[in-house]
Parts: sequence; structure tokens; C-alpha cells
Amino acid sequence: MKMTAAALSAYGPPEVLRPMELAVPEPGPGEVRVRVRAAGVQPFDLRVREGWTPPGAERGFPLVPGNEFAGVVDRIGERVADFAVGDEVLGYGLLGGYAQYVAVPAEQLVHKPGAMPWTVAGGFSGNGQGAHLALSQLRVGPGDTVLIGAAAGALGTFSVQLARAWGATTVIGTASERNHDHLRALGAIPVTYGEGLVERIRAVAPDGVDAALDAAGPEGLRAAVAVTKDRRRVVTMVATEEAARLGLPEWGGTRSAARLAELTALYEKGAVDVLLRAEFALERAADAHRLVATGHGRGKVVLTVD
Repeated sequence: MKMTAAALSAYGPPEVLRPMELAVPEPGPGEVRVRVRAAGVQPFDLRVREGWTPPGAERGFPLVPGNEFAGVVDRIGERVADFAVGDEVLGYGLLGGYAQYVAVPAEQLVHKPGAMPWTVAGGFSGNGQGAHLALSQLRVGPGDTVLIGAAAGALGTFSVQLARAWGATTVIGTASERNHDHLRALGAIPVTYGEGLVERIRAVAPDGVDAALDAAGPEGLRAAVAVTKDRRRVVTMVATEEAARLGLPEWGGTRSAARLAELTALYEKGAVDVLLRAEFALERAADAHRLVATGHGRGKVVLTVD
């Protein structure tokens, strides 16, 4: 059997990502094959396209990016008990999501909530688990005042919702003015980027903030350190070199189906959601990468798979 995938035959700019006909993967023991309906696009995938190899992945071409997806179980391997052919699922892996079929360990899947649209499900795991990992490391909980840098982006939007769901009393989000209404709708207090950021945050939280998640970059990270009571509760998703210079803890952790199941349960309760920014057909994966690379706009970019 053959399938269509958006794949690479060389590293480089977005145009190296193009439709290819590849063999359909076969699930091994403990694995499930999923007929993909939607796949999320992340900065992670752009790094892969440019030549970065995720830890644990093999180098070689053709290479299919994509580490979050949703679809229907098509075939199961030996020793799989929790899924059956026809189940609607969402999940994650290192690579392979930009394709009509993907095979992953069953332990990297959860059942999709029935009311969750495919496009939301395809883009749910990456930012959801990223937010979960970061806010868990920050020990965000009831009564906290939390600062989210770049709060209008896909990761920031999910982080604001999750912090609120976990009981944070006040969530402050940095964003450009055009995204302030968006943040207010999520329950965050918006503050504008740029010169004077520290003073604007302190005007909202004169006693400082309890925890800060930076997804904006070095300037935002320095502001977060200046206003957070305990720098051990500051992490960055992007400014790793500046974090090392400042002596901040490294961001880390491992994705899991348990985290994903907790997040899908919150989705069913209406506590978290994925804001969709744009949808592209699988064959237009290069255009999706160009859009994500701009770093502008809010919400999630997903690929739809026929």
C-alpha cells in the first residue's frame, strides 16, 4: 500500500517539504496504526526541516515531520488491548505525523472526545503537553499569580487556560495590543510588550508574581525574572541561552498519555480549548511552515488530511 505524505528529501527552506508517495507503515508489537485526519504544525517541525534531529530519532530520507496528530485506528499490532479498529484517537510521536497513516506505540495515544473537532484534536497534544509540563514544573496552583510571556500564541493561549483551570487567581499575559481582547476573553490581564514592561507588570501585580512562563524571548525572560518572587519558578520555552546565563532551571519533562488524558478531560469540561489560526491541506505543508515561521498571529496551525 502507498500513502501521501508531506516529506523531505533534503534539509532546507519550506519548499523542500513536498508531497511524496511512500509506503504505508505497518504497526509492530504494541503499536497502533492511525489513519490521520489532522496534524498540528509546530516550531519543533521547522527545526526538523532545517536539519535538527530530535533525540531518539533516526536521520535519513525521505523524512516525514509532524509530532502530533489525530485520526482513526486503522490496524493494531500484537499486545494492544486498549484500542480497537475504528477508535477515534489523538496522540504524539517524534516524526511521521504529516501523512495519511502513522504508526506509534499505543501508549502515545488517547481516545478523542466525541465532540472535539478533528482540527482541534490534531493540534491538541503539542501545546497542551508543553503547557502542562511547564506549569507542572512551576508548581502552578490555587491562589497563584502567574505571568505568561507571548500569551496570545498557541502555547501561551493554552498556558493561560491551563493556569486558570489549575486555580491561578491572576494570570498576566504579555501580548501586542491587537491581542488584548483575546487574552481578556481567556481570563487573563493583558500587558503590552516593549520598553516599560516590568513597570506595567508591577502595576498589575505590585507584590510580584509567583510563577512565570516565558515564550517570548530574552527580553521577556529578563522581565519575568525581575517580577517573580522566586526565580526557581521561572522557565522559558525559547530563550535557553539567556536562561543559562541567568542561572534559571532548565525546562524539561516527558510527554505522556496520562498528561494528554488529563488535558482531554479538561477539554470535555470546557476548561481548555485550541484556538485555530489556520488550516492547510497536507499538500500545502510548506505554506503552513512559512506561516508558523513568521512568529505572528495567534492560535494553532494544522494540516488536514483527506
